Amino acid sequence: MEEKKSIVCNCCGTHFSAFGNVVEKDFLHVKKQWGYFSKKDGRIDEFFVCESCYDKWLENFVICPKERMATEFL
Repeated sequence: MEEKKSIVCNCCGTHFSAFGNVVEKDFLHVKKQWGYFSKKDGRIDEFFVCESCYDKWLENFVICPKERMATEFL
């Protein structure tokens, strides 16, 4: 039996559930390992952003991210 996990949006605190690879809502997962020439050398940051918070975040971007459509869904 798959283990139920809880994912929390780091922006708004909304909780949503995941069962294995199946998630009740989609989200952005960011994991960044900082390297040389940063003030965070060697640090790994990881966070989750729900779709609603992602849309609000993009409103502050000066340059919008590139968009393209997937031809297959996993």
